[in-house]
Amino acid sequence: MTDAQLPVGPHSLAPLVGAGVIVPTGDGRVLIGRRTTAGESPTWSLPGGKVDHPGESFEQAAARELAEETGIVLPAGQMRLLAVLLDHELGRTRVTAAVLAPPSLAEALVTEPHACAGWERVPVDALPEPMFYPSAQVLAAWLPEYRAPGGTWRYPA
Repeated sequence: MTDAQLPVGPHSLAPLVGAGVIVPTGDGRVLIGRRTTAGESPTWSLPGGKVDHPGESFEQAAARELAEETGIVLPAGQMRLLAVLLDHELGRTRVTAAVLAPPSLAEALVTEPHACAGWERVPVDALPEPMFYPSAQVLAAWLPEYRAPGGTWRYPA
């Protein structure tokens, strides 16, 4: 099938490809933010975002997004891919890499106030709700006991 023969319609939107970043503290907590994106209900979220640049790996995207969203700079070479997640929760294909960063207690800044009301480090056994859907899936790839909504295929790395 050529590109000209691909279906056009609601399912022809380009897939979303991104990375969710788990930043543990080393003492049983993880960095999460209060997501306040316009047009969406407020949720809790891990740092992360789209793979934006040609040739960018999941680990590079994770390091870049972490720095852009929080000011925390960690080397991409120290990021570890845990799983690739596939969902259609938005009515379009979304591929999210679950990426584990090295432990960090660096101060997290609100660099995108239009999308995040603040960053906190919370115990992994007391994660707040509601969690942003992709972040819940990324957390479930890291924490076997964490219950994320169904509907996502998980491919461990």
